[in-house]
Amino acid sequence: MNNRAPLLATLALSSLLLSGCAAAVGSVGTVPTPPSGAASAASSPSAGHNGGHHDGGASSPRASTDGPTEAAKMVCGDQPMDRLTSILDLRQDPHTVNTWADSTFTCTYHLDEGDLAISVQDAGTKVAALKYFNAKQALATDAKAIGGLANLGFPAYETADGSAVFQKDSFVLQVDASDLPENMGPDGITRNALAYQLSTTILACWVEHP
Repeated sequence: MNNRAPLLATLALSSLLLSGCAAAVGSVGTVPTPPSGAASAASSPSAGHNGGHHDGGASSPRASTDGPTEAAKMVCGDQPMDRLTSILDLRQDPHTVNTWADSTFTCTYHLDEGDLAISVQDAGTKVAALKYFNAKQALATDAKAIGGLANLGFPAYETADGSAVFQKDSFVLQVDASDLPENMGPDGITRNALAYQLSTTILACWVEHP
């Protein structure tokens, strides 16, 4: 991670300039799905986003038994979808499936090469979220802390198999690209770099709509 820190920091700071973050609208499945499923990604804006989207701010992060917050649902919003399709130069948006179980909202993007899962654990409080994050990092295989400017000031780590995990407020965000090939898209982006760029895109939405 250290070798890529300057580049990742630049990408992260650029992503924080995003505006108009939107959450996905539509029904959320009730079938339990692990927060770290496999994943897939894409980029440039295209029509037909799964479930539809709308512009609007996020509600304050808090655990809810009724369903995910608007902030959590942003992982299936326009910005992550557009970022994914742009990076991978996809001609159309990949199909997505949403689930909500055990205070975790998961959006799985189905790609030809595999699945990419973006999940948000809503721990209810910042203290509980940090405890969850620390336990998750301790159990992760080959976890390396993301430090310096690249972590945007949040606790963060990545794994060798293509996951990036960040903790912000009461949320723990995980972008899991472990089901994807090591390199993808016209520029051969690594799955770790893909997971990181998607994470910072979502964090930018949360910074804009705290």
